[in-house]
Amino acid sequence: MIPRYALPEISRIWSDDYKYKLWCEIEVLYCEGMARVGLIPTRAAREIRSRAGFNIKRIQRIEEKTRHDVIAFLTDMSGHIGEAGRYLHLGMTSSDLLDTALACQMRDAAKVNLKKLKRFKTVLKRQANRYRHTPMAGRTHGIHAEPITFGLKLLVWYAETERNINRLERALEEVSVGQMTGAVGTMAHIDQRVERYVMRRLGLKTAPVTTQIIQRDRHAAFLGTLAVIGASLEKMATEIRALQRTDIAEVEEPFTRGQKGSSAMPHKRNPILTERIAGMARLLRGNSLVALENVALWHERDISHSSVERVILPDSTMILAYMLEKFTWVMENLRVDKEAMLRNLNKTGGLIYSQYLLLLLVRKGLSREEAYAIVQGAAMKSRQSSRTFRELLAADRKFSRLCGEEELDAAFDLKTHLSKIDFIFNRVLSGRGGPRKG
Repeated sequence: MIPRYALPEISRIWSDDYKYKLWCEIEVLYCEGMARVGLIPTRAAREIRSRAGFNIKRIQRIEEKTRHDVIAFLTDMSGHIGEAGRYLHLGMTSSDLLDTALACQMRDAAKVNLKKLKRFKTVLKRQANRYRHTPMAGRTHGIHAEPITFGLKLLVWYAETERNINRLERALEEVSVGQMTGAVGTMAHIDQRVERYVMRRLGLKTAPVTTQIIQRDRHAAFLGTLAVIGASLEKMATEIRALQRTDIAEVEEPFTRGQKGSSAMPHKRNPILTERIAGMARLLRGNSLVALENVALWHERDISHSSVERVILPDSTMILAYMLEKFTWVMENLRVDKEAMLRNLNKTGGLIYSQYLLLLLVRKGLSREEAYAIVQGAAMKSRQSSRTFRELLAADRKFSRLCGEEELDAAFDLKTHLSKIDFIFNRVLSGRGGPRKG
């Protein structure tokens, strides 16, 4: 697993210290709220605010005996406060505290990932513009199809990342809800004004209806979103890996000074980071499936979900943060071999222009079947002879009767095939390609 020191910004959010600070603040706010509506003395609320605190080691010792984390925490916190501590948790159930604090943690972790995702988008935009007009072979089924540009490939990733930002913003909003509704969600012992006060102070929305817990479809949607983002990163990483293959060699992960690729073969420069990203996406998908399993609980609540969430929520948010951190660095420092891209594009001797020639003949009046036969015949012959695709077409009487030399020149000119690249870039970067936020 990722060492926590590697991601201090997000690992802090899932630390015991951060969690207990949230628990402490929620309990204090709850008492302040009760004082505001006259349910407990104002003086007691002030005393709770001034004396509130906790000792992690003591909480752990108490929990070893009670086998209940919230009771252990409240016992310790009450010890810091004294007499007024009797008002802590009055009318609440454990899940009011746990789920509200968990909402804060998910929100804060999502914001870290959102920041990293936006930085990744910025890098993709810069690199897409840098290679906007760098031609390369487009491939379908792994086989040369038609010309594209490397910038266009990156623009596709940029647009997908923008959608992922929107998805994460929606998921963040969906999990940023807390509750103070009591043992079965009826609010029998809780004043709704107190709940509103606590949620407002925490920057959360109030869940409109709950059982004992906030419903886990929210958490499943959140982890599903992280998994979708991971799948996008995996797709991009897989493409980098494929293009780095020795027999293609169009792009390469950065290879730093002193880095070694293989213990046995000194020549190796392996795509280890993109392979790592592809592998970690599997963890996100697996955790997402577990979150879906957590949706169905017995009646108003059981605890089959809670032990699982202590693993999948910290792990998934940290995994995604790590993936974004590493892949952003890869894309910032990616080595791009423009000459190799052009060399590979020309490897088939112009076969990559066949569709344009097919459509040219159709526009000249041939049926699609007749045109296809002429172009495919020349293409197949060129594979088995020393004559080029262009030479064979020019020598074909049916083709030469309909098309002149200038039209052949246009068909074999990259500019013809890439003339709409700027239009596509402008459509994406201006936001005219569809709705987008911000």
